[in-house]
Amino acid sequence: MDRRSLLALSPLVLAAGSAPAWAATGADAVSTVEAFHAAMGRGDAAAVADFLLEDAVIYEQGGAESSKAEYVQAHLPGDIAYSQGMTDTVTDRRSSVQGGVSWVLTQGRTTGTYEGKKVDRLTTETMVLKKTKGAWRIAHIYWSSRAAPPS
Repeated sequence: MDRRSLLALSPLVLAAGSAPAWAATGADAVSTVEAFHAAMGRGDAAAVADFLLEDAVIYEQGGAESSKAEYVQAHLPGDIAYSQGMTDTVTDRRSSVQGGVSWVLTQGRTTGTYEGKKVDRLTTETMVLKKTKGAWRIAHIYWSSRAAPPS
């Protein structure tokens, strides 16, 4: 089975509950980021939380959560509600690994409807991951967006 086939199956494996989401993605940091977003899109808060280190820091639009627990309690429910009405398109993704640290830089476009309003945003995302117990876990997320230019 080739790598693309394995990546396509990873959300199904995660949904089946055979292992914690962060463990099922193996050593590929980009796969971890993709699986994190897949869990968010299907509304699986427990799987989203499994991807985060306990001391993960999340920055978004000038705000900050300084731990996994803070993010899960304060911001995750809203992020899940928002993502469920959205379609995300990746326009550029770059990643690098240095030792036990990886970063995944993503640009994209998010479209959809949230609370009855149309959404069309250009997005940037930076994720810093650490390899822990043989798997990549998210240590830091930075999300930013702006309105897309009119078509």
